[in-house]
Amino acid sequence: MIKLIASDVDGTLVKDSSPYIYPEMPEAVRQLKKKDILFCVASGRQYYSIRNMFKDVADDISYIAENGAHIIHQGKTLYISEMNREYAKGIVKLYREHRDTCECIVSTPKMTLMETDNREFIELIRNGYRNRFEVVHDVLETTDPIIKVSIYKKDGIRKLGEEEFIPCWQDKVKATMAGEEWVDFMSKDVDKGNGLRVLCEHLGISREETIAFGDNDNDIGLLKAAGVSYAVETARESVKQIADYVCPSYAEKGVYQIIKKLIS
Repeated sequence: MIKLIASDVDGTLVKDSSPYIYPEMPEAVRQLKKKDILFCVASGRQYYSIRNMFKDVADDISYIAENGAHIIHQGKTLYISEMNREYAKGIVKLYREHRDTCECIVSTPKMTLMETDNREFIELIRNGYRNRFEVVHDVLETTDPIIKVSIYKKDGIRKLGEEEFIPCWQDKVKATMAGEEWVDFMSKDVDKGNGLRVLCEHLGISREETIAFGDNDNDIGLLKAAGVSYAVETARESVKQIADYVCPSYAEKGVYQIIKKLIS
């Protein structure tokens, strides 16, 4: 019997950086709840971004945010993974060497911090991701725990990410592509799959009682941790290879199609 369904957001449920979920999903979450099935969002996004996205059912779902660095259930924080501050400083320094073409955000449990005057990027964070954020002079001056550093490049960062950013830091931190425009850096222990295990242990749910959906490299751990796993049709080939099944893409509301069958 399935007791928990976890899904990635960008590229899986919706198009990358979309601020909204399609209208069928909140009702699907309500129907799942009636059947005692918990819906969990497992995303690289900030907690407040996801909560805004699912505002109609925000208190009915659980959150594996920041790729698993921040886990929340029923308003209670179950887990936070703080980055080594020296590593965070080094990654921000790397970003600053590329700031003519890239942007950077530093995530804390409270908000996103940015040191930019790029209005287009600020509007993306405000209206696309709907993050709680602050523009500051120096992101490293924060005294709050740093749980993730992300570097963004409009129109694609994969080549730069896979050839320079990730190789430079993958021995020290968890470094992964998160969509085509973001590279995420977190503590080594951070993974959506670990996040799913933490949540399931807290709730007394077994691996066999879970389903997960994903599309990108940062979803592989999540799919491996679930009892049944789906990659969407537009997923990376590496993700499809480890998934149990392939379902339609976000454009065809593939996750909802599978949930609808489960509900009925």
